[in-house]
Amino acid sequence: MDMRKLGRTGLMVSELCMGTMQFGWTADEPTSHEVLTAGWEAGINFIDTANVYSRWVAGNPGGVAETYIGNWMTKNNIPRDRLVLATKVRGQMSDDPLDQGLSRRHILQAVEDSLRRLQTDHIDLYQAHSPDDKTPIDETLRAMDDLVRQGKVLYVGVSNFKAWQLMEALWASDSHNTVRVDCIQPRYHLLHRAEFERELATVCRKYEVGVIPYSPLAGGFLTGKYRRGQDIPENSRGKTSQTVQGYMNDRGWAVVDLLESMGREKGGKSISQMALAWQLSDPLITSPIIGPKDMEQFNDNIGAAGLRLSPEEKTALDTATKWD
Repeated sequence: MDMRKLGRTGLMVSELCMGTMQFGWTADEPTSHEVLTAGWEAGINFIDTANVYSRWVAGNPGGVAETYIGNWMTKNNIPRDRLVLATKVRGQMSDDPLDQGLSRRHILQAVEDSLRRLQTDHIDLYQAHSPDDKTPIDETLRAMDDLVRQGKVLYVGVSNFKAWQLMEALWASDSHNTVRVDCIQPRYHLLHRAEFERELATVCRKYEVGVIPYSPLAGGFLTGKYRRGQDIPENSRGKTSQTVQGYMNDRGWAVVDLLESMGREKGGKSISQMALAWQLSDPLITSPIIGPKDMEQFNDNIGAAGLRLSPEEKTALDTATKWD
């Protein structure tokens, strides 16, 4: 497992990041522990979660994924100093209107809750899950800065920020001498490139901001589980997700076919492994976030570790998925 530097920082993270959105949703705790252990043994030291995972599930109060991770570390005596734990704050954690957002009040309470659930005394990367237009960015950064000074947080990141919002955050930290945003988590994959590449990529390259894309497999579409002319599998995300269904067109099927063909020529690599390799072959990308719900998906995803595309393969995929 190759290690990469997170943006301009000295923090080294594995080239694949273990995403945990499925924990407490489609993966129960024993399965989640099994996947985490397999990732750890394969060399993944980077785990991404969020306090809100998986509050959308009936009976799930939120914080469940963090709790699973904390229990896994304790049960298996995982050395804390060898893990890079990333979690997020912003989402609504209860019916209380104060229990959400990026206000100083909410951040200071939310971090204590996350630390307790994760059973740790610090979070390596604390991320704003999405923008909060009700809270000034300098208030958010000052709260984050205090957490860094207290040693409860080591690095700060954002997720789902537009280019101008990331620039505003970078400007605010520079102007007010507060902690800097060193990582962004955008939605990015072969069939959803423009949102990141149009402006965000330039900002990240210029200011050396780490990039850890989520949904690198397009919600499962870039795995080959969906096929042209075949019924959508039961209990799959594509059955209910309009986003995934939106990829089921001539362009989407052509990309899946191209990935499959390239994978055969590369010694039998899977469609998902080739889709991940497309990101791993881009020096701007730090670590794509995989999100396996079981060992079958994990075993497929981990096959992308160390896999790189040739310049010709990268160009072919770029051309097939180009945007205007």
